Amino acid sequence: MVKIRLKRMGAHKKPFYRVVVADSRTPRDGRFIEEIGYFNPMTEPNVIQINDEKAKEWLSKGAQPTEVVRDLFKKSGIIE
Repeated sequence: MVKIRLKRMGAHKKPFYRVVVADSRTPRDGRFIEEIGYFNPMTEPNVIQINDEKAKEWLSKGAQPTEVVRDLFKKSGIIE
């Protein structure tokens, strides 16, 4: 199954996340199929940058977003 999820990057106690499309069996920070955006929770306000076209394309192909990514998509206006 293909999932849209977060990949943790950044230094210790300074997380930065990339929104990636990956096989659900791979490790959290392991191999991925495509990077479609990023999320920085350390800034005020939080920075959410997601490629709408790629996200909608993967959703139409059947990729399942995780709960956190689904919330980010709602904030970005990609899904209702």
